[in-house]
Amino acid sequence: QSPSTHLQFLVLLNSLNSTAPSNRTDKPANRSSAWCQGVFIPNELFLTLGLVSLVENVLVVTAIIKNRNLHSPMYYFICCLAVSDMLVSVSNLVETLFMLLMEHGVLVLQTSIVRQMDNVIDMMICSSVVSSLSFLGAIAVDRYITIFYALRYHSIMTMQRAVIIIVGIWVASTISSSIFIAYYKNNAVILCLIGFFLSMLILVVGLYIHMLSLAHHHAKNISRLQKKRTVHQMTSMKGAVTLTILLGVFFMCWSPFFLHLTLIVTCPKNPFCTCFFNYFNLFLILIICNSVIDPLIYAFRSQELRKTLKDEACCSRGSCSQR
Repeated sequence: QSPSTHLQFLVLLNSLNSTAPSNRTDKPANRSSAWCQGVFIPNELFLTLGLVSLVENVLVVTAIIKNRNLHSPMYYFICCLAVSDMLVSVSNLVETLFMLLMEHGVLVLQTSIVRQMDNVIDMMICSSVVSSLSFLGAIAVDRYITIFYALRYHSIMTMQRAVIIIVGIWVASTISSSIFIAYYKNNAVILCLIGFFLSMLILVVGLYIHMLSLAHHHAKNISRLQKKRTVHQMTSMKGAVTLTILLGVFFMCWSPFFLHLTLIVTCPKNPFCTCFFNYFNLFLILIICNSVIDPLIYAFRSQELRKTLKDEACCSRGSCSQR
C-alpha cells in the first residue's frame, strides 16, 4: 500500500508516492529492514484526532465571535488560524469516513467520482496548509508590532488593515491551491511549497528570536533594579516561554512532512529515501496533531478566552442564570 493511500494530502504526493512501491520491491531482502516497514496507523486514530481538532477549533471560533473583548486583529488572526485547522479536520474526517465505508462495502462509488472527491478534498487541505502557515506568520508579525511599536500599534494594525490581510491570505491560499492541484506533476510545485515553508519558518524564527531577546533584556534590567520579581517580569518570561513552545511545536509537527517533500525531489529512488517515504502517514498524524495543539497554545493560554469558554460551558449546563 502506497504511503499516500490514507488521507491523500495532495494529489501531487499521491502521484509521486505511487512510484515508491516499485522502487522498494526491486530491492533485495536485506535492504528491507524493520526500519523500512513504516508505522501502521489505523483509520480510527485519524478519525479521533480529526474530531478532537474540529471540536477544539469550533470552540475557539465561537468564543472569539461571542466575546467583544476579543474583537481585535490578533484574535481575528487566531480565529482564521482555527478555521484553517478546521479545514484540515473536516477534510480528514470526510476522507477517512469515505475510506472506512468503502473498505467495509457500505459505500460503492465509481472511480471517476472518487477521484473528483479526492481532488476537492486535496484542494481544501492544500488551501488550509498555505493559510495556516500564512496566519502563523501574521500572528508573529502582530505580536512583534505589539512589543516593539506598542504606542503606535493601533495606528499600524488597524481593523481595516487586518481585514485586508485576512482576505488577501484566503484569496492567495485558494488560488495557490488550485495551481498546485492543476500542476501537481511538476517538481516546481513541490519546490514552491518547500520554499514557502522555509520562508515562513525564517520569518517566524527571526521575529521570535528578536522578541525573546527583548524579553530577556527586560528581565535582566528589572532584576538589576529590584530583587523581587514583578508582574511585568513574570509576564515577559511567560510570553517568552509561550513563543518558544509555539515555535517548537510548529517545527516538530511540520518539518518531517516538508523533509518528505524535499526527499521526493532530491532522491526519490535512494534506498534511505524510499524507507523514509513509508512513514508518510506518521507525518500526516503530526500535522493533524498540530491542529489539535494550536487551540491550546494560541487560544487557551489567553485568560479572556478561557473565561469565555468557561462561561459557555456553564451556559451549556443551564447555570447561566445563577452567575
